[in-house]
Amino acid sequence: MEALKENVEIFLPENGLEQKLEQAERENRKLVIKLGFDPTAPDLHLGHAIVLKKLKQFQDLGHRIVIVIGSFTARIGDPTGKNKSRPPLTKEDVAANAQTYVNQLSKILDVDRCEIVYNSQWLDSLQLSEMIQLLSKVTVAQIMHRTDFSKRFQENTPIAMHELIYPIMQGFDSVKIQADIEMGGTDQLFNCTMGRQLQETEGMSSQIVMCMPLLRGTDGHEKMSKSLNNIIGLTDEPNEMFGKVMSIPDALLPDYLQLVADFSQAEKQEWQNRLAQGENPMALKKAIASNVVRQYHNEKVAAKATEFFEQRFQNKSFQEKNFTPVSLDDLGCDESEIAMIDLCKLLLPQESKANIRRLIEGGGVTVNDEKVAVALMKVELKTATKIRLGKRHYFELM
Repeated sequence: MEALKENVEIFLPENGLEQKLEQAERENRKLVIKLGFDPTAPDLHLGHAIVLKKLKQFQDLGHRIVIVIGSFTARIGDPTGKNKSRPPLTKEDVAANAQTYVNQLSKILDVDRCEIVYNSQWLDSLQLSEMIQLLSKVTVAQIMHRTDFSKRFQENTPIAMHELIYPIMQGFDSVKIQADIEMGGTDQLFNCTMGRQLQETEGMSSQIVMCMPLLRGTDGHEKMSKSLNNIIGLTDEPNEMFGKVMSIPDALLPDYLQLVADFSQAEKQEWQNRLAQGENPMALKKAIASNVVRQYHNEKVAAKATEFFEQRFQNKSFQEKNFTPVSLDDLGCDESEIAMIDLCKLLLPQESKANIRRLIEGGGVTVNDEKVAVALMKVELKTATKIRLGKRHYFELM
């Protein structure tokens, strides 16, 4: 029981897990554990893994794991929680991404013992009269309790009707598979509770909701998300995976130790004690990076990734690093000087200016081995200038 509760941030109701386990024992059956994915992007990452590992615990106990692929709802577009709607996908996008998701699930789950269903199986066939009858079971006031809807309404930001319907569609999935437990991140709490409500209107025993904490990404601020380019993917190459873990801010180490690494509780406590006693955070970061590569690749590969990182990034002085040459002409800047933040944006166009500003002000940028911590500081554009951006990007102006 305690292992099943570990790392769960929200139980709804609070004692629901105990009740469901007791119900399953009385009825001599296994619980139906639901996890839904809208295949909006083809990559699973360490944030998804937190929920998948919890599913694995239930799977190891013999319970039924049902993965609901949102082949219908992804074509609607889930509200993102960022004051705008997410664009819907085509059928072709959904099919391609869904297959990739299923393949990646095997990194953690025994896919052969999972039931994988697609919600288009029942949602595509709903008649308009059936859809209206379903919608009649939920009030506008209930839908507007969702935080981002309420915020957007107060700010006069448009809310499309399809967004209001989306949580009801997700809840209907729980009715169709007769879920006992639905899992997700804390950002899915509202949608998961909709499943409880719709099951109750159908006279069913309502599912409980177990929400896992959201993992912040490599930028150290936002939740891990493909759209924010701050993810560590489950299928990343070993050296890339190791390097991304090494790039996380030290402030995230407690979260990654508890939620990402699969150390024993005794090992986690030992690391916490060592940090409290002044241990260099780099030692823990390397241990977590190696652990992550081992989980999603293997022990031998993890050892090689550690060796690669140490040889390339740790055992060389600044001048010995491998610098990527960048032509001054290619920068497209006509001035002889440029603000540090603008130069960094030219060198790392995929990064947002907000992330770059945080990197600079956090001491993560050096020019000719001298730290530059002011985003608007002017830098002379001249050849042989060597620039470090973060822990993994080195450039030399040519």
